[in-house]
Order: sequence, then structure tokens, then C-alpha cells
Amino acid sequence: MSELQAALLAIGFGVIVAIYAYGWWQQRQYRRKFGATFKSNHTDALYQDGGTRPAMHTRQPVSAVEDDSVDAIPAAGKAAGLPGAEVAAAVLLNESCALLDGRSDFIIELHLDEPSPPAVLDGLWQRKFDFGKPVQVCGLTLGTKKWERAIAEGQTLYARFRIALQLVDRGGMVSAAKLADFRDLVLGVAKHIKADTTVPDLEETYRRAVELDAFCAEVDQVAGVNLVPHGERSLLGGKIAQAAALHGMTLESDGAFHLLDVHGHSLFSLINLDNQPFQHHTLETFGTAGVTLLLDVPRVENPGSQFDQMMKVARELARELQVNVVDDHRVVLSDKGLDLIRTRIAGVEVKMREHEIAPGSAQARRLFA
Repeated sequence: MSELQAALLAIGFGVIVAIYAYGWWQQRQYRRKFGATFKSNHTDALYQDGGTRPAMHTRQPVSAVEDDSVDAIPAAGKAAGLPGAEVAAAVLLNESCALLDGRSDFIIELHLDEPSPPAVLDGLWQRKFDFGKPVQVCGLTLGTKKWERAIAEGQTLYARFRIALQLVDRGGMVSAAKLADFRDLVLGVAKHIKADTTVPDLEETYRRAVELDAFCAEVDQVAGVNLVPHGERSLLGGKIAQAAALHGMTLESDGAFHLLDVHGHSLFSLINLDNQPFQHHTLETFGTAGVTLLLDVPRVENPGSQFDQMMKVARELARELQVNVVDDHRVVLSDKGLDLIRTRIAGVEVKMREHEIAPGSAQARRLFA
């Protein structure tokens, strides 16, 4: 074999490995997106009641409320002179600071001797992603006296910083070791820049994290229904895409079709029954044994109404694709089973509002991410 042939073989083998690795990575990302909702230590996706009871997936949770000491989000109209897209972005950044809450975040406040840009927090920026949970830095502006999201390269001068570590998300709760590590890091930065600090009690913060995690696990539920064809017939990816498009659903980067609201938030999604992601370039040659419609209950406004809308789409898709609407045991869903799901969804909504967090709110989307 010549050196040229050997080199070509090596290149070909490398390309094959790269394609396989990319496919594995994409599938892994997809499973991380949807797999958390189907953990074996929680209830099944579709309940059975007398053979016809559908179900909901449970996972993990959180509660939060706005901190009274956090200034209100500035209205979009106050951001004079900014184009519409920039106004929206600015409002979102400021809203993220208004959502910080002592019950959902470990917030350390730094009081500076003199106004400073975010760059003074150099040691923090380098380790921002070391704690397994989102870290957010907010600064108190000099002129407007409002809290806004601070970014490492920003030039704005701030009189104070709030540095917050989120306690819980769908990956679970922060560990006591991570909390202590975060506190030590922030205090080290504060000492370096000679800033005074306000630090919550570590044990009390961890206790709140445990309570928050337990609440989230109780209300974090996904309602789902399966659409499967008769017999052994497969559903073609192209047909699924056409039917989904008729109902305003688009294929997103996570490999699922989503119906999005005006803000770009998913109302419900359509995934492959076997959890393999849909991909644009394989839709026309792709076949599957069925699809599943999912409603992520804590992340949508008025989840009961959204469930009814999802079931309307399910029935229309069933007609268009000539499939049955069934539970996980492939039993056709009954009105009794659907009523049970609605009852469970209503219960989740009540519990969330009792904890002062509305389903589908910005706080819910943050905590159930």
C-alpha cells in the first residue's frame, strides 16, 4: 500500500469517527433535554386507570418569589433611544436580576468603596461555570439606581454587586460543598478589592435548597400522549413534519417540533416515540413507530388550557396521520383518563401559586430549566 493510499484511508476513517461522534453528541444532548422528565424513580408518563388512565411525568422542583429589596424592572419605555430588539434584550437582562430571591438563590452582596466596572470581579468571571448551577452577577447603577445584569467586559460603573448562585434546577440541588466553595470564592474576590459583604448563613441557605428541591420534585410534571399507527406501519418523518407544520409547529435545535408562543417559548412539543431526535436532513428517509406530544406543566401559562389545546392538536394529528391517541400501554385514551390528567395539572398549578410562582412565569422557566 502506498503512502498516499494509507493517508487517504486514515482520512476516511477519521471522517467516519467524526460523523459517529457528532451523532452520539447530538443524541446525548437530546436525551439530556428530554430524559430528565422520564426518570425511573418517578411516576410513568401516562397513568393507567382501569386500563385507560393516561399520565404525567414527575421530576424535580423549586419555589421562588421576588426579593422586596430588588428594584422593579424598568419599563421598556424608559430605555429611550434603543431600537426595539435592544430594548427587549435590556428588559430581559434587568428582569433576570429582579427574579433573584433569597429562597431560590444564594446571594452575596458586595459594597464597593468606589464605583467600579465588572472587570474588578476578575477571579469570579474565570470560575463562573464551576458550580454546576447558574451564577448571575447584578450591579447597582449609579445614575438610575437600578439593578442590572453585569457582564465581564462591560464598562458601566456600579456601586454594589449582587453575586447569586441558583440553588435548584432540573439537574437537582446545589451541594453543600459547592455552596461553601462559591462563598469562599466571592469572599476572596471581595477581600482583594476591599469590598464589604453581606453573606447569608450557609446552613440556612442549604436548608432552603433542600426544601425547594423537594417542592420542585412534587410539581415538576409533564403530561404526555402517544400517537401510534395501526399494526406495524411506520410513520414517515416527512409526513410528521408536514402535519406538525399545519399546526404551527417547527423543528427546533433540540430535535423536537415545538408550538411556540409570541415570545418564542414552547407551549408543547412533539418528539419521537423512541426519543431519537428529528433532524432536518433525515426527515424524508426517517421512519418511526410513533410520536409523543408533551406538555411541560410548570413552564407554560395556564397549563390546563394548554393541555386542552394539545389534545385538540393530538386528535387532529391522529386524523391526518391515521394513528391512535394512546397511553404508554398503547390503550386508547378515555375521557376519564384525560380528566384525571386535567385534575393533576390543576393540582400542580394550585401548589405553584401557593408558593408564589405562576406556571409559565419567568421565574418558573428559570427554575425548571
